[in-house]
Amino acid sequence: MEVTGAVHNLGESITVSASYEKRELVIKTDEQYPQFIAIEFAQGKCNEILDTLSIGTNIKVGINIGGREWVNPQGETKYFNSIKGWRIEKLAVAQAPSPQSLQTTDTINDEVNGLPF
Repeated sequence: MEVTGAVHNLGESITVSASYEKRELVIKTDEQYPQFIAIEFAQGKCNEILDTLSIGTNIKVGINIGGREWVNPQGETKYFNSIKGWRIEKLAVAQAPSPQSLQTTDTINDEVNGLPF
């Protein structure tokens, strides 16, 4: 799966154990109702990949969604989801068109022919 958006927040690297490190990236989607999605990166590449990003950078992130079940000491079953990132692609920034390029061919031709409409 993939999700696209702009980098909203880059978390600090957290060492969970001697052999496990993780870091969180939050992206803001570009939709009518923007979503803030926290994506976890793990192990050695988490810093290598995320250090190249800055706030506001438009990216596409390859993700895997995971879920697990947990029964608490009171016997209640709880469910947890996780979003793990595995690839990031920086997206090109779209350039705004110039006012000249927004004119239609008909408008330009009419101006050349001296027609007012």
